Amino acid sequence: MGAGKRSSARLDHYRRGGDSLQGRYHYYRLHPFSLHELNRKPQQSDLDALLQFGGFPEPFLRHNTRHWKRWQRERLSRVIQEDLISLEHVKEVSQLQLLAQMLPDRVGSVLSIVNLKQDLSVAFETADKWVGIFENLYYCFRIMPYGLPHLRAVKKERKLYLWDWSLCQDAAARFENLVASHLLKYCHFREDTEGDDMSLRFLRDSVGREIDFVVLKNGKPEFAVECKSGGRTLSKNIVYFSQRTSIPAFYQVHLQSDGEDSEWVDAKARIMPFRKFSEEMKL
Repeated sequence: MGAGKRSSARLDHYRRGGDSLQGRYHYYRLHPFSLHELNRKPQQSDLDALLQFGGFPEPFLRHNTRHWKRWQRERLSRVIQEDLISLEHVKEVSQLQLLAQMLPDRVGSVLSIVNLKQDLSVAFETADKWVGIFENLYYCFRIMPYGLPHLRAVKKERKLYLWDWSLCQDAAARFENLVASHLLKYCHFREDTEGDDMSLRFLRDSVGREIDFVVLKNGKPEFAVECKSGGRTLSKNIVYFSQRTSIPAFYQVHLQSDGEDSEWVDAKARIMPFRKFSEEMKL
């Protein structure tokens, strides 16, 4: 299957279950490669390659920058020219191409549809619909806030991430997107195999204090994750929210291969390299 076809097709996989005589099946969702899939004892080189080439099989397995660039151009062209136009009957090709180019710069931020509509010179409803179409074609995904009324948490806006984090030019955004993708895969795997109701959220209050990710199981927080480039100092936001929420565990993950791995009991927190977090959580 070609690069564009594989990336833009629904990333779904069906497998027959034990009740096949009654026409029943179990439903599994297929994600890009994760670190634990590549190596049960991941090395720094595994993480570096995953950050650089993304988790889609063809560009990752080739490990070639020139091929990665060609694959990305072909993928975007096929997503817009073939899948999007044929499935959604959208004619504004140039504006859709512009939107696809704009989204990587908004990764890790609350996506403002108001700003998008102004940049694209379209109606609010049109901009919102187009983002939804890109979500349906597995170009991007958004996560909702974890609302806690007594914290006056922001409830309406959603944060944006891409299925292919290698498109992010900013190193910090790329790392955060990689973590988001791993956690979403964790949630979907738990739903598909265990039947739990899982959800990936973020936590932010009205004055801007934020935790990057909160994983919910059956409506209750299971753990939270904060992404940092360095690994020495515990985030003040983790300290703040650990004292004011029922989140039982906080992880501050970083990229340093030999960086800090420490526990902060009072804050229910642990600082650790993402490689080790991936290994322990089997992400």
